[in-house]
Amino acid sequence: MLVFIDTETTGLETTDRICSVAIIGDELTHYEVINPGKKIPPSASAIHHITNEMVKEAPIFNHSRSFALLEELNSHTNILVSHNAPFDLSMLQKEGITWQGSVIDTLKCSKALMDDLEGYSLQFLRYECRLYRQEKGYFVNRGVTLTPHHSLSDALHTKMMFEYLLDLASIDELIEMSQKRLLLNRLPFGKYAKKRIEEIATKDPSYLKWMVESLMDMDEDLRYSCHYYLNKV
Repeated sequence: MLVFIDTETTGLETTDRICSVAIIGDELTHYEVINPGKKIPPSASAIHHITNEMVKEAPIFNHSRSFALLEELNSHTNILVSHNAPFDLSMLQKEGITWQGSVIDTLKCSKALMDDLEGYSLQFLRYECRLYRQEKGYFVNRGVTLTPHHSLSDALHTKMMFEYLLDLASIDELIEMSQKRLLLNRLPFGKYAKKRIEEIATKDPSYLKWMVESLMDMDEDLRYSCHYYLNKV
């Protein structure tokens, strides 16, 4: 069974926690606001629009319906699908859920299969891949309101993105891509944005070395790619 998951959190640091979660399965459409046990800063609320007042009376994660559902679904036979799966998995692990099955990361698979795009956020891919042409039926059938950065809406777009990727690779191939380090061809940001990393490594290696040494929160695949091409020159 495929289990599509999206979380919204109090932030991106190691001390941050889940404040909402959505789970979509064959016959399951679940959304729940969670009390994270800490204040939601305005910077996070500005993205997902979840406030401290909204979570005040909500359950903590291990007393929630979401926890019970994930415990039930957490088996080697089920496949978790998420856009930026390492982040969602790390947040779930803080709440006591260590996923046992296979994982498909639609973010990493999109980068691997479409390496020349300007961006890979879920909303960018929604338009780049023209998911919006079919989304009305998807959302109506699930009784979901289309609201970017709402975990239920994003989980459904993740499902649509997964189905788009199935035209480019099999489920087994997507699982394999999600497990491997990804060798990126182009730099996604900075003064050499969209330029080939191999070319930058040849012409301006000091820039890549600066990125690797200075950007502590650099994407692991980008860090791997910079090291790879620097070692080739």
